Amino acid sequence: MAASSSTTVLTTPSDREIVFTRIFNAPRDLVFKVYTDPKLIPQWWGPRYLTTTVDKMDVRPGGVWRFVQHMPNGSEYAPKGVYREVVAPERVVGTFEFEGRPGHVAVETAMFEEQDGKTKLTLRVFFETVEDRDLALKSGAEKGAAETHDRLSELLGRLPTNYTRGAAETAASGRELVITRFFEAPRELVWKAWTDPEWLKRWWGPQGFTAPSAKLDLRVGGKYLFCMRSPDGKDYWLTGVYREIVPMERIVSTDSFADEKGNVVPATYYGMSRELPLEMLVTVTFEEHDGKTKMTLQHVGFPSEEESQGAEQGWNQSFDKLAEDLAQSKVRVSQ
Repeated sequence: MAASSSTTVLTTPSDREIVFTRIFNAPRDLVFKVYTDPKLIPQWWGPRYLTTTVDKMDVRPGGVWRFVQHMPNGSEYAPKGVYREVVAPERVVGTFEFEGRPGHVAVETAMFEEQDGKTKLTLRVFFETVEDRDLALKSGAEKGAAETHDRLSELLGRLPTNYTRGAAETAASGRELVITRFFEAPRELVWKAWTDPEWLKRWWGPQGFTAPSAKLDLRVGGKYLFCMRSPDGKDYWLTGVYREIVPMERIVSTDSFADEKGNVVPATYYGMSRELPLEMLVTVTFEEHDGKTKMTLQHVGFPSEEESQGAEQGWNQSFDKLAEDLAQSKVRVSQ
């Protein structure tokens, strides 16, 4: 039976092996990058009924990986392993074992072959014993692999076309949006409005939107997770990592769409353009001007003028709300 872009084929060439083969309608570089990107693992790794989070994923020889799979009934399983060989974009070799079954270690070799713009993935799993191989087959390995590969195929189909480039390159090659606003408030107050989660919830989002949740780990390497709720009740989650923080002066962070758990998702997750990159860059600076604050926002990485203009409108509506809230805050302080 020949593998196709919609079928995962299982074979057992020996009594201690299982081999899965699948052809994906995507170039090898893209398939390899998605396969090794911890941000995307939760969107495709494992059967559909499980939710997967990434605890560790250091994709290099000697690097450790550990995922946590959450069952619908609340129980958890933790597969883990060590990478033995990583040759981009050709192969990944590593160990695999469940924490609940220590000592039962398999070796997985994932091979990626280019075939006329498509990718043939061959996953060879070698078990220590015949019993371990047979247990994997009886436990639903074939169905689990098929669902996993289906999810991977679906994800490949909705990723932005420029995903194979790095985030920095994508941002550098994309359009830059710059907005400058003056606020009738001291810099300390404007800074607090950006860094206090309760205050931020009062103004974040375009007109008509609310922000029911805002979590900030305000440090270099820390993450944020915001929720914007549209007038019709639809939630949009945003996340990013702080790259630079200079108190009262500058905040630099990445900017991505997310699900409610903070996993980065493509814009298509919310029905938006697949041209939008997974990650953009936002820089906000704050300058004191005679008791007022000059705030400049730089948002980099937009693939088109249309997307940039839409973001500009959203940001300015948010900043209108911020200006109103700062004015009300000054009144409250003076009373």
